[in-house]
Amino acid sequence: MPTQDCWELEETAIPSVSEGEILIENHYVSLDPAMRGWMNDAKSYIEPIGLGDVMRAGSIGKVIKSNGHPMFKVGDVLTGVGGVQQYVATNGKGFFNVDTSVLPMTKYLAALGMPGMTAYFGILEVGKIKEGDVVFVSGAAGAVGSIVGQIAKIKGCTVVGTAGGKEKCDYVVNELGFDACFNYKEENIYTALKQHCPKGIDVYFDNVGGEILDAALAFLRKKARVVICGAISQYNSTKVKGPDNYLSLLINRASMEGMIVFDYADRYQEAGIQMGLWMMEGKLKTEEDVYNGIENFYPTFQRLFTGEKRGKLVLKVKEDE
Repeated sequence: MPTQDCWELEETAIPSVSEGEILIENHYVSLDPAMRGWMNDAKSYIEPIGLGDVMRAGSIGKVIKSNGHPMFKVGDVLTGVGGVQQYVATNGKGFFNVDTSVLPMTKYLAALGMPGMTAYFGILEVGKIKEGDVVFVSGAAGAVGSIVGQIAKIKGCTVVGTAGGKEKCDYVVNELGFDACFNYKEENIYTALKQHCPKGIDVYFDNVGGEILDAALAFLRKKARVVICGAISQYNSTKVKGPDNYLSLLINRASMEGMIVFDYADRYQEAGIQMGLWMMEGKLKTEEDVYNGIENFYPTFQRLFTGEKRGKLVLKVKEDE
């Protein structure tokens, strides 16, 4: 687990804006489990964060200055990878203009941001769900898992989740509409899966890895699909433990595939339109857990691993005027 001294809070002058650039005042930054992986100096789908660099993070804010930028103007609300900082000077590459007249900024870091895109393409494109499938989701109360389960319900699936604590499980069933959810901290995972998925699992959406992944593999049905989205239970381990029950993939002619949301970047608009419609129709609910102050980055970051959050974890970095 990273300690607080892995970061340093610096106060500097607001950056100047070169020709063709804009200055964005960040209002909120996104805190995601992937940030832990970006800190490892190891081969991955993206370069690690360099020592001395601003901590990488998704962000949303307003353009407060433009020096002849061809696309963005003062007042535009942009989302992108702006980092854990209050101001960012950029040429605009990787930033997108969003409409906050209907939905608040935080939604663009949640259902209409990276977690929502991950859930949408992960369950539909990689999981290939179809009506009648039994779908099991770990981290069901989290930013990605909560949306995965709701999309599966929209598509006519039976959805079972697991989460850490009775309150989260009640939220997943009573507010998000999952068919069942069990508390992995108190219940035997194998017993719970046998109870809630008596005919087995067609799709397992994995956000946590470890013991829960191993148990899910034991319950796969023929031609099942396992979506490897994350493994938060392993992120702070010095040695990652692989599944013992992997032969279930062979026996059931099942597949297990990794999913990285950036592979679908050219289709984000498609997903955003559909998710926005579901939200307006009341079919998709999202919750943001917002904490205040850039100086509180570290204790807020810790909540990703302690489980002291529900839904999407967000840090407000704009100081109130």
